Amino acid sequence: MKKRDFLLIAGILVIACAAFLLRGVFSGEHHQIRITVDGEIYGTYSLDEDQTIRINDTNTCRIENGTARMIQADCPDHLCMKQNPVDKNGGTITCLPNRVVIEAVGGKDDVDIMVSAIW
Repeated sequence: MKKRDFLLIAGILVIACAAFLLRGVFSGEHHQIRITVDGEIYGTYSLDEDQTIRINDTNTCRIENGTARMIQADCPDHLCMKQNPVDKNGGTITCLPNRVVIEAVGGKDDVDIMVSAIW
């Protein structure tokens, strides 16, 4: 291998390490959830306030102790009720038959944005 090959490999490693180390700066905790129904925003709610949210006449979401979970749904399979709760670390709950999505929002920019800025 030539000297230029080593310099190229070293440069790539430096960029990769910088992106890995800076991801902590650009990722953060999510303190809210956004509920969308059929692609339209239904509402944004704080994870810090315990509450029960009735989503149309089809689903019910409960925010309790910093986590949000689907507690009621009129879909046939109830898979949305079995999904992991959304919390400050992120997550998504999807009810496909009713087209309801609960997702974590309110954190800092994600790593994907940082990586695309480097390229």
